[in-house]
Amino acid sequence: MRILVIEDEPKVARFLERGLKQQSYAVDVAGDGEEGLQLAGDHPYDLIVLDVMLPGRDGFSVLRELRSARQ
Repeated sequence: MRILVIEDEPKVARFLERGLKQQSYAVDVAGDGEEGLQLAGDHPYDLIVLDVMLPGRDGFSVLRELRSARQ
């Protein structure tokens, strides 16, 4: 299973990444909404863990764009 974590707090992102990798998941981390959208467009993910309060582009905006791109 491939997971994308979109989280701007480095400690939280590392914690999630480390825990998920210990459970044998493939994990990519994006530090902001733009990077997350880029990665989500480039790779198929089974799950996206999305922070709501991101700098620049908030999580709700990212989610709307991801949903519209999938239709």
